[in-house]
Order: sequence, then C-alpha cells, then structure tokens
Amino acid sequence: MSEIYPPVAFYFQLSFSGVTGKADASFKEVSGISLERGIEEITEGGNPYIHRVPTAVKYTNLVLKRGLVAKDSAVAKWCLDPIGGISLGPVSLTETITTKNIVVKLLNEQGTPLKSWSFVNAWPVKWSISDFNSMNNEIAIETLEFAYSYFKIL
Repeated sequence: MSEIYPPVAFYFQLSFSGVTGKADASFKEVSGISLERGIEEITEGGNPYIHRVPTAVKYTNLVLKRGLVAKDSAVAKWCLDPIGGISLGPVSLTETITTKNIVVKLLNEQGTPLKSWSFVNAWPVKWSISDFNSMNNEIAIETLEFAYSYFKIL
C-alpha cells in the first residue's frame, strides 16, 4: 500500500524508557524537535567581510502537552520529584536527576511508524499546568519540558 505524503502530524506515539502505562503515552502535542548549527563570526583585519564558521549543534527543549493525569503518573513523578513538586519540600541541587530516553513516532493511518526520533538522556526542566478559567470550557493541560543530550532519527 502506498504511503500518503506529506503525512499528517496529528497521529503520533510517545514512549519513555522504563515507563509503561497508557496515560503516560497519551499526549496531545509534541514540539521542539529542532536543531540548529551555531555560527561564529570572525573578523579579519584588512578584509571588508566577516568569516562565518560553524560551531556546535544546539538542540531546543522537547515540549510535551497532555490532559492533566492522576497524581500516580510515573512520568509526572519523574518530572516533579527532582524539583520538589511531589513532596513540596525544599528544592535541593543535590537531588538525583534520572535521565530517560524518549521516543516520538509519527504514524501512518495503519499505525505503522513513518519516522521516529529518540531523545537521548532526557531530563525534566519544566512542569506547568494551564490556567484555570471558569468562563472557558477547556481541559486542564499539563506541559512537560525536557532537555536532552541529542536526538537521533531511528
């Protein structure tokens, strides 16, 4: 069967190394799959132009959004424990941060992965929840943001 291109961006799947459970795999939005080569500008005396040379690759944070899930969510616990969110105790820089690999798969209409990205050594850097507004009929959205070493296309 031939694939339809370009593929739709609303059918995707997530997984976290060492985490199982449907609630921790269901997200409404993924963003931040991006990389950028840095540039250094070097001026040279006597030349009317600037040399532009490549530097290291920079990765943006991976941002995941989902409806707020139960407090026993393994992913939410992983995100909030190192920053004091679950215990509501003081935050310490000595807390151990456990990294995980996060895999994002873009799926076709049959559920077969078209392309997959693995975010290596990901760790949580931000957690937030959407605003509450009694005048809107909206679901409470939890936003999880992760830094990582690099990503690779599988």
